[in-house]
Amino acid sequence: MMEKLNKDQIRNLLPHREPMLLIDELINIKKLFSATAIVNVKKNSFFVQGHFPGQPVMPGVLIVEAFGQAAAALTAAGIDKSEYENKLVFLMSVEKAKFRSPVIPDCKLELNIEAIRSHGRVWKYKGDAFVDGKKMADAQWAATIVDRK
Repeated sequence: MMEKLNKDQIRNLLPHREPMLLIDELINIKKLFSATAIVNVKKNSFFVQGHFPGQPVMPGVLIVEAFGQAAAALTAAGIDKSEYENKLVFLMSVEKAKFRSPVIPDCKLELNIEAIRSHGRVWKYKGDAFVDGKKMADAQWAATIVDRK
């Protein structure tokens, strides 16, 4: 098992494409248990111009989306390829999401995620988001693996 996935390897696991492929790297992978996703929040990220002009902030919903992508990549990397081929991972619920400080472009957002449990095709996760060691957000969420149409 790889301990690290680069953007191309993540692209091979997830159906997301730019600009919605938010995670740049997955590191510290513990198979089907935990990982750290890296999101390079840039000054030219697609949301910067409109959220908010003159004082850009990464939208909280995109932080949650990045959590979900990181969890999907962790899960896809850990299971047999035949189990996720022609599948999609859909977010089912978000619980206890807290946004503690704004994420400003030109930073490295680190998402520490952990799989709490799985039951069939439903997985539950939790995560904490940090910039320079400062907690920016945290959440718990559930996702399911569905057949691609």
